[in-house]
Amino acid sequence: MKTPTPIPKRYLSMACAALAVSLFVPASPAFAVSKEIVQLQTQVQQLQDAVARLQQSNDERMGVMKDLVQQSADSVNRMSLNIDTLQKQLQNRQQNQDTKLDQVSGQIQSLNDSIDEVKARLTRLEKLTQDIQNQQQSINANMPPAGGGIPDSVSTPPPANTPPPTVAPAPAKRGKPSAGTPMSEVVPAPQPNETAAAPAAPPVDDLYKTALGDYMGAKYQLASSEFADVVKSYPDHPLAGNASFYRGEIAYRGGHYQDAIAEYDKVIEQYADSNKVPVAHLHKGQALIALKQNDAGVRELRALIQRFPNSPEAMQARSKLSGMGVTVVPKR
Repeated sequence: MKTPTPIPKRYLSMACAALAVSLFVPASPAFAVSKEIVQLQTQVQQLQDAVARLQQSNDERMGVMKDLVQQSADSVNRMSLNIDTLQKQLQNRQQNQDTKLDQVSGQIQSLNDSIDEVKARLTRLEKLTQDIQNQQQSINANMPPAGGGIPDSVSTPPPANTPPPTVAPAPAKRGKPSAGTPMSEVVPAPQPNETAAAPAAPPVDDLYKTALGDYMGAKYQLASSEFADVVKSYPDHPLAGNASFYRGEIAYRGGHYQDAIAEYDKVIEQYADSNKVPVAHLHKGQALIALKQNDAGVRELRALIQRFPNSPEAMQARSKLSGMGVTVVPKR
């Protein structure tokens, strides 16, 4: 067996020197770049994690906000439904109040009509009573004294020198004269074209009562004509104001608002003392509003409230203005 040849010392020293140099030489550039990339990747990963956490937090907050918005929307919807319900209830109450007020107004009108009729009957009774009293006084004046004596008109004889009473000539005869009749006593017969005097109108109470009965019986066309006869025949009578009012009511029921307003104006202007003036103001305002003349209708209702503040018609006017969203007193 051969013994290995020893390495020379100078070669060993050279190898050790090379190893030492290799150990103390700094790292290569590729190793440094790799380290920075790893650091950047680590930072990017950290940023991605932070963004993910932020996104998750935002999602949670958005979910809470959505829930709050949905709850608010539900609350608003419920409030809107409640407000609509309240508005409908208020409208129904307003309509019921208007209906009741109309009924009360109609009842008051009927009561006024009944009072007018009673007044007319009392007037006729007073007149009849006065006629009876006059007749009784006339009878008492013409009766002989209680002692059976002769009345003064026949007890005193005429004076002796009194001329004989003058005999009135016989009335002239019309037509063809008979035999022995003087021509001076003959009066020509009336010609066919001679017209008789127009008959007098019936009493105002009878006319008004008949017209009112036809109105209550819904015979509006006939009643309107009869009320017109009352106004035409007795224009200055208080019942003429009532007749004009009912003509306006008939026109209002038929939708002829302009004609109704004209009749209501007659009541307001020509019969200021009539008990139909307040309701004429009210229905005139309603007719103007029906014609879309709201400003004029509001002025008429305000005039009613100012002129008759405590009347039932004023209550209806206030209710009507309130339903329209208009104040009773105009804003300045």
